[in-house]
Amino acid sequence: MDACQEGQLTARVVAVISNRGEAYGLERARRANVPAVFLPKQREMERRTYDAVLAEQVHFFRPDWILLAGWMRLLSSVFLDQFPNRVINLHPALPGAFPGTNAIERAYQAYRQGSIRSTGVMVHLVPDEGVDSGPVLRQECVEILRGETLKELEQRIHDVEHRLLVDALKQLTQL
Repeated sequence: MDACQEGQLTARVVAVISNRGEAYGLERARRANVPAVFLPKQREMERRTYDAVLAEQVHFFRPDWILLAGWMRLLSSVFLDQFPNRVINLHPALPGAFPGTNAIERAYQAYRQGSIRSTGVMVHLVPDEGVDSGPVLRQECVEILRGETLKELEQRIHDVEHRLLVDALKQLTQL
């Protein structure tokens, strides 16, 4: 939203949808007069049923791209097949390293154990139900600094995420 408002990105956010009511993105959307939709998955609801409901909601807004930024649910083919090559994910790790949740924490622990010296960020397409395994649009290595706390690393990674995501979206919107 910031990149659009600042003219860095010639695009428009048509909606923000979250399955978590406390998601900060919903509040940011409301403040920017962008539709903010809280769509929780009920416990008794099957994953594929939820994804069908989610797809219906997304279709309502007619987006060119669907961006998963902070979305912590794996999407099934019921959703993905309706938006082929249009779903983009932001992940705080490099391709093949630390897929899934808690990637920053797992990278930090691996650094502390001497297994790695750096981690990174990637923006990738989500063509199927694989976990953080789709074609990479952008990636950047982030060195873990000696004496750095987990909180400091998280902040530096989030800074890279914001920049890398805008760069990837610029590329896609110019195609």
